[in-house]
Amino acid sequence: MIKKILIAVAGLGKNEEMLKMLMEVPSIRQASVTVLHVVPPQVTAEAMADKLQEGGKILAQAIETLGLEPEQVTVRLKQGDPKDVVCQVADEEAVDLIIMGSRGLNRIESILSNSVSQYVFQLSSRPMLLVKDDVYVKKVNRIMVALDKSADAKYCLDIALFLLREIPGGQLHLVRVLFGKNKPGEESTVTEAEQDPVLSSAAAEAKKLGINYSCHLRTGKAGEEICRLADDRNIDLLILGSPERRPSIARGLPDLDRLLGSSLSDYVRVYANCPVILGRMPT
Repeated sequence: MIKKILIAVAGLGKNEEMLKMLMEVPSIRQASVTVLHVVPPQVTAEAMADKLQEGGKILAQAIETLGLEPEQVTVRLKQGDPKDVVCQVADEEAVDLIIMGSRGLNRIESILSNSVSQYVFQLSSRPMLLVKDDVYVKKVNRIMVALDKSADAKYCLDIALFLLREIPGGQLHLVRVLFGKNKPGEESTVTEAEQDPVLSSAAAEAKKLGINYSCHLRTGKAGEEICRLADDRNIDLLILGSPERRPSIARGLPDLDRLLGSSLSDYVRVYANCPVILGRMPT
């Protein structure tokens, strides 16, 4: 399911740490990895040469840090706008997962700072693993999936099952948040959670694969409850469906929906204290 990975590097950061941890997962060990560094356009040829030389050093450092087998790695040093180049290379390589660092900026900050990861997140149709600068990257063992009735949530469940099926002692936490009469933050009993049709269906798939799981049915604001539960359960990786929300006419305006409103994925990518995969059904 994840056979090709693209990691964008800009100097030693948390995304390299995350990829190293991810490559320890048995189901991903044989995945091919494209390591990309993008050099923005420069005013002079001399400046461009200096930046390309610096980029080569960054790539070499990343390859050494990752410690992957040579046959697994493709190195790409490209010139252009990083936001566009990452999307372009992801499509060229037909990758199954994009890994990028993130400063965890909110919507307005992302617009003002011209955030690369935020732009790629909005425009790419591929699953994206965001690793904030301030999170502690841990060995992947406890994975949480936020569920609803959407196809994107089901796809995220498939990613989690793919990762966990060969992790000894791995734990899957299935969470669904509902609006209701209960107090915000209140969690249903284990029995009630396992009787929820969405959670019970996901649990049945985990059980077939022999994966340890637990179901959590909560009431309140989805983003807040998902992040709170991730903290409570010391989650290593959070996976969340993030469908394309903008009409095709707005694809040339990637920050339009940032101005028009918020979304669950916006909240979680900013406030979750662990790496987050934002998943979308392949197109």
